[in-house]
Amino acid sequence: MDHQDHHYMARAIKLATRGRFTTSPNPNVGCVIVNDGKIVGEGWHQVAGHPHAEVNALNQAGEQAKGATCYVTLEPCSHFGKTPPCADALIKAGVGKVIAAMVDPNPQVSGAGLEKLNAAGIATHFGLLQSDAEALNRGFIKRMKGQGAFVRCKMACTLDGKTALSNGVSQWITGPEARSDVQRFRAQSCAIISGADTVITDNASLNVRWDELGSVKSQLAVEDVRQPVRVIIDTQNRLEPSLKLFKQLGQKELGQKELGQKELGQKKPGKIILIRHHLDNRHQWPHFVEQMVVSQRHQKADLVELVDKLSNLGYNELWIEAGATLAGAFMTEQLVDELIIYQAPKLIGDKGKSLLNLPEHKTMDQLTDLNITDVTMVGRDIRLTAQTTHDNTRRT
Repeated sequence: MDHQDHHYMARAIKLATRGRFTTSPNPNVGCVIVNDGKIVGEGWHQVAGHPHAEVNALNQAGEQAKGATCYVTLEPCSHFGKTPPCADALIKAGVGKVIAAMVDPNPQVSGAGLEKLNAAGIATHFGLLQSDAEALNRGFIKRMKGQGAFVRCKMACTLDGKTALSNGVSQWITGPEARSDVQRFRAQSCAIISGADTVITDNASLNVRWDELGSVKSQLAVEDVRQPVRVIIDTQNRLEPSLKLFKQLGQKELGQKELGQKELGQKKPGKIILIRHHLDNRHQWPHFVEQMVVSQRHQKADLVELVDKLSNLGYNELWIEAGATLAGAFMTEQLVDELIIYQAPKLIGDKGKSLLNLPEHKTMDQLTDLNITDVTMVGRDIRLTAQTTHDNTRRT
């Protein structure tokens, strides 16, 4: 592979990122078709059920795809799903070579797409910028390997590690730029997990608000905002339909009401799943609300079972926004892959609420070990990204 190959694959990876807010549960994929040193077609996967990146690029390339080199971030699919196989489309178009950044971890593909291309006389290669391609789809890859969804946990604190005053007041520790950044992470997630305490205390909606997405608004039209599924752990059945969480307009109401841009971006419907030990039949819930029963473990919801169930529903990336107790429980169960921590340049003092409630350790070798992968200023706040080092493949 030469410099030009790297250049075109980097372009394909950049294109793939344009689908990160809309493709769930499918992976983010980009494609560039080059003929005689010139890009003749490019595309990315935009929405599940719609044409894949290769087909979009082929449609743009037309007859110029014949004999061309196709750069794609993920091995072309070889099976019929909601759309026909991309490998077949590339063969029909008569491309001369296909370079994939990585083999598809989906067991239905897993090399079969490249084999089909080879059998048709098309040269193939994979592994170019593979780590960059894998970073685009960590949740999809992890789930396809049978290891469950990729779980991020978001927290916000002061420099001394406090999340709220002793009386529980926490709005707002971080600045508007950090809160906008959180909206971006929400928009990329398949589901947001929180607890009844957070919903009741903050009267939280936990939805994606287009008008707070900052620079993302230039890439994502308000009507294309995909609301993640909101998963609320309420095993004591404390939530009431009167809470703001349940006041989002449903699909029926959207069809009957004309909404402005800002309103549409905030009220586009999204499913809510209430996690129970026993179904709550006391209330009439909106049609977009479902109840899911999970087992008890230590008199709490079995979080391992919960993540497994959400993974089996096809959710690639889970985003946790919860208090110190629930976030600490996810950490204790070794379910968190990555922490996103926003630190504000403020100090609360020793009476403030702590970041995480974790079991007491007696020795230093019991401490939770993290790998810091990124430190970025977001407005006046610090965004710290840290990956956990535990092996959570135990849930295969």
